[in-house]
Amino acid sequence: MTVEQNVLQQHSQKHQQTLLNQLREITGTTDVQLLQQALQVSNGDLAEAVAFLTEKNAKVPQQDETTYYQTSQVASDRYISVGSQADTNVIDLTGDDKDDLQRAIALSLEESSRAFRETGITDEEQAISRVLEASIAENKASLKRTHTEVWSDSPNPHDRKRIDNCPVGLKNVGNTCWFSAVIQSLFNLLEFQRLVLNYSPPARVHDLPRNQKEHRNLPFMQELRHLFSLMVGSKRKYVDPSRAVEILKDAFKSSESQQQDVSEFTHKLLDWLEDAFQMKAEEDREGEKPKNPMVELFYGRFLAVGVLEGKKFENTEMFGQYPLQVNGFKDLHECLEAAMIEGEIESLHSAENSARSGQEHWFTELPPVLTFELSRFEFNQALGRPEKIHNKLEFPSMLYMDRYMDRNREITRIKREEIRRLKEHLTLLQQRLERYLSYGSGPKRFPLADVLQYAMEFASSKPVCTSPVEDIDSSVPPGGTTGQQLPPPSTAEQESLPPLESSCSASGPTTAPTAAQQQRVPIHKPFTQSRLPPDLPMHPAPRHITEEELRVLEGCLHRWRSEVENDTRDLQGSITRIHRTIELMYSDKSMMQVPYRLHAVLVHEGQANAGHYWAYIYDPHQRCWMKYNDISVTKSSWEELVRDSFGGYRNASAYCLMYINDKKPFLIEEEFDKETGQLLSGMDKLPPDLKQYVKEDNELFDKEVEEWNTLQARKAQQEKLALAAAAAAALAASSASTTSSSPQPMSIESSPPDNTVPQQDPEYMEQPSPTNDSKHLQEDTERAISRAAAEQEERSPEALLNAAIKLEYARLLRFAQEDTALENDYRLQHVIVYFIQNQAPKKILERTLLTQFADRNLAFDERCKSIMNVARAKLDLIKPEEVNMDEYEMWHQDYRNFRETSVFMMTGLELFQKTNYVEALMYLVYSHQYNKELLSKGLYRGHNEELLGHYRRECLLKLNEQAAAMFESGEEPEVTTGLGIMNELVVPCIPLLLVHETERDLLAVEDMRNRWCSYLGQEMESNLQEKLTDFLPKLLDCSTEIKSFHDPPKLPSYSTLELCERFSRVMAAVGRMPSEGR
Repeated sequence: MTVEQNVLQQHSQKHQQTLLNQLREITGTTDVQLLQQALQVSNGDLAEAVAFLTEKNAKVPQQDETTYYQTSQVASDRYISVGSQADTNVIDLTGDDKDDLQRAIALSLEESSRAFRETGITDEEQAISRVLEASIAENKASLKRTHTEVWSDSPNPHDRKRIDNCPVGLKNVGNTCWFSAVIQSLFNLLEFQRLVLNYSPPARVHDLPRNQKEHRNLPFMQELRHLFSLMVGSKRKYVDPSRAVEILKDAFKSSESQQQDVSEFTHKLLDWLEDAFQMKAEEDREGEKPKNPMVELFYGRFLAVGVLEGKKFENTEMFGQYPLQVNGFKDLHECLEAAMIEGEIESLHSAENSARSGQEHWFTELPPVLTFELSRFEFNQALGRPEKIHNKLEFPSMLYMDRYMDRNREITRIKREEIRRLKEHLTLLQQRLERYLSYGSGPKRFPLADVLQYAMEFASSKPVCTSPVEDIDSSVPPGGTTGQQLPPPSTAEQESLPPLESSCSASGPTTAPTAAQQQRVPIHKPFTQSRLPPDLPMHPAPRHITEEELRVLEGCLHRWRSEVENDTRDLQGSITRIHRTIELMYSDKSMMQVPYRLHAVLVHEGQANAGHYWAYIYDPHQRCWMKYNDISVTKSSWEELVRDSFGGYRNASAYCLMYINDKKPFLIEEEFDKETGQLLSGMDKLPPDLKQYVKEDNELFDKEVEEWNTLQARKAQQEKLALAAAAAAALAASSASTTSSSPQPMSIESSPPDNTVPQQDPEYMEQPSPTNDSKHLQEDTERAISRAAAEQEERSPEALLNAAIKLEYARLLRFAQEDTALENDYRLQHVIVYFIQNQAPKKILERTLLTQFADRNLAFDERCKSIMNVARAKLDLIKPEEVNMDEYEMWHQDYRNFRETSVFMMTGLELFQKTNYVEALMYLVYSHQYNKELLSKGLYRGHNEELLGHYRRECLLKLNEQAAAMFESGEEPEVTTGLGIMNELVVPCIPLLLVHETERDLLAVEDMRNRWCSYLGQEMESNLQEKLTDFLPKLLDCSTEIKSFHDPPKLPSYSTLELCERFSRVMAAVGRMPSEGR
């Protein structure tokens, strides 16, 4: 077949597949056989095909196997019928208004066909165009370096500077995280990277491109080369892919703006690359068939073996991205097994010529890069919109493909048959085991072994009877019959009775009631007011059983229980062995010859209509997984990949898996210089034209860094001069003030040095004037001195000081050991309580107490003065080696931080209670952050983390609700305010909830995201739709990098007394909240 014939065949097959896709979308029918029958009958007329499918009693015409199984597509096609499963959920178009509906469908199809004839652009290409239009709608001026508010570059180029040889990220230029995920996965295939970097366009196209493909693909290839070269040698932390995305957008013509499935883009991207390399290959060929390196890398072949109406057939087909269904399967092998067999295939292996139809797929040639496309989106017919499948699907890091190869067809069939037989046996064993584990005939069932054990316990129970005197009911109402005896109460009634104070054995004497028992207040209980039988047992037990009966019964029950336990263990052991046999069915060496290692996992988080994309890519040189999330490139782990990719956790899951042949190391091997044999890295990997391109970009960046450094140096110099001028002015003003106010000025040098206290003590320990704070501390100190003077015989100042310190320490120790309510936090009352609870060193405690008694603001009677002087003298005598002043200051700084955190928390909670959520948020956020730092040093260094986490979370949820309500109003000022709240307050705080990944925080994030994603399926004005499309990627970004944040609010100063009172008032209000709200 000539190249021209091959191209025509490819075009015909693509057109046929496009018609199939349109027909599938309109009718909801996914049965490929039925769809192709409809097209055949209608001779390709879509309107007639729809009419055929909507007939109530349409008879399916006969067709030959060529028509039914002609689903191959030499070029890549994501809709290839590989592994598709029949969907029984077909749209019913057979109602009374069928004719009207068919006319509407016909008009729609006619419009679609006319658009295709006029423009030559397929619906598939228009879908890709909508992706790109949405991605660049707000970024038309991105090449002029204009930035949006949230996604703006840091003005400091040092923040954007690449560190060593770290991988380069890609900037999200507006809903293009999908572009970053796909391009990074391909770029890290070093063979693909080399092909792109060393690509040179055909010589003939330098004059003028011949057709639309050349006009589109060649400029894109050039921009992709530029992008790859920057990712290799740039000095920037991340680069801007706007030009490549812009060309992708310009390749299609569409006025709609809608985000589509990213796999469409991946498919079309590889299609364009294939076309570009095909042009080059055709130019380079010399009389032989050209080889396209894209086809060699990404495309394989499989053999379709099947039976149609009893006739066997075989057909070879090509595939690119291999689609797999996710729904209903637990791991990748189950998906593959289901995809490799379609229909009823038993007749393939039997001698009977039955009328069953079906087919198997067997790979004859696997590509070096094997890509699986996981179908995680389905259309909900009831709701009329697509939905994402969040089911968990496991996949291995090493995948052995031997069982799917055509050369292993016979042995695989034998093993599949053995597995089928084992699974049937396994089902029987599991059903039998279930009868043992859920025994009974009622709604509640229990393990049979436990039932027998309970029966044995009942039979061997000894009845413990009550005292007849104790149970004489003195509260029989007037007119009641004292001696009347009712039937024994039920178990629930027994439990509701007051506890009995005495009991007796079967033959023991009775005990008279005590005075306290006689004075008990009777409780009237209808239907149980009577004297209880004297032999009623306290717990269930046989009334009458002989020793012989008990011995026989215990023997039987014990034997039966042992038999049941043995049977259960045998069943569980058999089930485990069968599971293990199935797992090891393909573990022999002959079935482990085709290893594929996981190279990249492309992840989507969000819902069907919107979300965020990122990629995990394995670095074989560092032997670790890397996470590529737009501009952020970080080291990751297999555990994190599993959590985010398998599904079933939050709304994140893999939608594309890229495996590479582990026996072809050239795919990921670095390149070596052919002459020197040295490893090529960085700029050395680039051809001359790209070296020059990267060099120029790096020079621009160096110039930007230099200009920034110059600007900062100039600012620093100006600030230094301003500070010097301010200091000089202040000194001059101070000198003038001193000269005018003091008749006898005293210089600093001549002032008497104050050596009493060598270092300024904390403000909560001593104040220069009798403020409320110092008065509170002063009163405690004077009270301790008075008590010491009353209890101490020796009246010397030193003895009184020692006694007072002991009394004060004992008082504070009681506070520290007391279990108090939430509102009474004694740590705020005194620093010593905080120190004791956090096990501060003894020397720190002693110096802090001495500082308290050395306060100059003590009462000025002689006793207090003398004690103050002794305390100050003792402080002077403390040597530096006895108390580490750095450690002393560190402890007091921690306490200052604790008080500051308390003020943040108290203020935030107070504002939250007043429903002022906007102002409350920053106080709660910073109190949580500071509190976490404190708790990292010890359990009692900070406040209740769960309490702070709850209110931080609730505040964000309240703000989210407010913003959503404003958005729903549709009023422009309200919408702007609501989105402003989200962008400025809520979105920057989401990484704080994600970074530690507590379950409640993650659920809160999901609630917020789901609230906004719910608008996607609703009708709204175009300006609201545009704002929502712009906002959602920011909300759905799952990175934990904090991009921007507000400065902490300014705090008022409180005295200890004021702080304690206000803190107690706020926390008491918190304590009155329902427990589920706290």
